[in-house]
Amino acid sequence: MSYPDAVVLGIVEGLTEYLPVSSTGHLIIANAFLGLDSREPLFDADGNPVLNGRCEPVTLKAAADAYAVVIQLGAIAAVAFVYWEWLVKMFFGLLGRNPEGLRLLRNIMAAFAPAAAAGLLLGEFIESALFGVVPVIAALFFGALLMLWTQRRYASAHASPHSPRTRLENMRARSALLIGILQCVAMWPGTSRSMMTIVGGYAVGLRPADSARFSFLLGLVTLSAASAYKILKDGDALLRAVSSGPLLLGMAVAFAAAAVSVRWLVEFLTRRGLAPFAYYRIALALILGALAYFNFI
Repeated sequence: MSYPDAVVLGIVEGLTEYLPVSSTGHLIIANAFLGLDSREPLFDADGNPVLNGRCEPVTLKAAADAYAVVIQLGAIAAVAFVYWEWLVKMFFGLLGRNPEGLRLLRNIMAAFAPAAAAGLLLGEFIESALFGVVPVIAALFFGALLMLWTQRRYASAHASPHSPRTRLENMRARSALLIGILQCVAMWPGTSRSMMTIVGGYAVGLRPADSARFSFLLGLVTLSAASAYKILKDGDALLRAVSSGPLLLGMAVAFAAAAVSVRWLVEFLTRRGLAPFAYYRIALALILGALAYFNFI
């Protein structure tokens, strides 16, 4: 993987990780355009095949998919940087000095639990069977329809400025669990973890800004776990297939792009809602469908 490839993938990861448009889907598409989707086995400098932890040959596609997960660390660090005050609040909650922080931490862990279980049970199957352009196109389109329905339902339920809304710090554990169950749907590439968790936030009565914030904070745990699992499982093979330079560059670029993205999204959701992202997903799905039909990707 070249340094220009690392910059492109870092920008795509950082800008799309926390937007409800699917970072995984965009990275799969970017890999296809960059020619990083080959299923031919990779060889190291000595001519030996690169093997993963299960002694299976590593393909360029597998290395690129693993790379996409690892550079999430840059996007994760960006949220920790932007929302450090919330992390401090949860830390003091653990010490018994901030009840709201403890409640928020409890809710994040409740929302994380379903994804952790589903990832361990289904992660390998989904990675091998669904990481492709066609599943992404389908998820982009049907996810857009869900977003439009959710936005309309939320606008109807909260038409009055006096309509009751749930504050992030006061959300119930069962509401957090519902968001976590919806997050599992995002294991299908192209769906978007951010989309499902923000939609879940709307469903339990959170304001758009709080829905985004909870999605970001939940992402700290979910994405950290996914990256750690991928590093433990395939880290050695990944470093043999992709040198440390492009890895570090990709993470740095993802950090910068994500820091911009998360600050922008909260304000945008408050003003415009989910509909613009839904229309973007529909347009992208149609364009990609045409490109796939004519074998351009």
